[in-house]
Amino acid sequence: MSAVPAPESGPDAGATWHYGDPFGEQRAAQSGVVVVDRSHRATIALTGAERRKWLHTISTQHVVDLPDGAVVENLSLDAQGRVEDHWLQTQLDGVTVVDTEPWRGEALLAYLRKMIFWADVVAEPANLAVLSLLGPRIDDPAVLSALGLAVLPEVATASPLPGGGFVRTLRPGEVDVVVPRETTPTWLARLTAAGVQPAGIWAYEAQRVAAVRPRLGVDTDERTIPHEVGWIGGPGAGAVHLDKGCYRGQETVARVHNLGKPPRMLVLLQLDGSADRPAAGDPVLAGGRSIGRLGTVVDHVDHGPVALALLKRGVPADTELSTGGETAVSALIDPDSLPEVTGVGAGRLAVERLRSAQR
Repeated sequence: MSAVPAPESGPDAGATWHYGDPFGEQRAAQSGVVVVDRSHRATIALTGAERRKWLHTISTQHVVDLPDGAVVENLSLDAQGRVEDHWLQTQLDGVTVVDTEPWRGEALLAYLRKMIFWADVVAEPANLAVLSLLGPRIDDPAVLSALGLAVLPEVATASPLPGGGFVRTLRPGEVDVVVPRETTPTWLARLTAAGVQPAGIWAYEAQRVAAVRPRLGVDTDERTIPHEVGWIGGPGAGAVHLDKGCYRGQETVARVHNLGKPPRMLVLLQLDGSADRPAAGDPVLAGGRSIGRLGTVVDHVDHGPVALALLKRGVPADTELSTGGETAVSALIDPDSLPEVTGVGAGRLAVERLRSAQR
């Protein structure tokens, strides 16, 4: 197999984009099991007796009493409630492992260290690599044997691996094997010997985009708030726990949740495949006017060229769209990706009742 590197200008520079058959790798992820080397992802280890209590106060997730083996998403917001960092957090054997986008690793580590003050917490880079398994046959006996496990962990939980590292289940059909970085070649060889097909980041991204799961810094911008991209809700408490307080940006989260709707929504766009592909960050236009921005753009084996986009809330699914930037192509919203219309928030309902009583 010939490894084709990911574009140097993209967020996955240094990783493998594909191994010569990107659509075949996507098919294998749908019908069998593949391993995607995501070892370029940044990892941080938090130790110390107060790490959970401390992290609880500076992030959006409820982590003060997480049990051993818990896996959650988490965010850091600015004072206006805009997303600054998004990470996965695994609590296991007295250590909290945080992993995030490769380009945010140093910045997140610096922020965490700055916020420690007098807490009994130590934040250090972790020499860990993330290998992602995708597909319906992850729990085949040969794969479990290669991992040294009898069963996979339940969703949102992790189990330790013999020799260091851990396995965590993020969702059905997606498992991460997080191992000491120097053992990455050994683990890849062990998994491929068990019948797991190597796949590049392209296959991972195509599956993520089709599932409308956002990525920090690609599908978000400097104005993004959690409600716009679905980081509130989902399994457990999502990346934001609505029953906790005392974190930076909480006021915006509570106001949008209780009184209004987010100004934008994350949707899946179907792109015209007859022209060159537009780029993340390009504007999305309706009638010549900008109504949003493109995020990840990828060619999917079933859906063709697709993209995530942050659009003005309430744009109808049948709106004729086009992209701006250097490449202009027509686009349509996938109606199945539109956020569900929910009822009136409790705060808004109370205000409307008060106004009715005053009439």
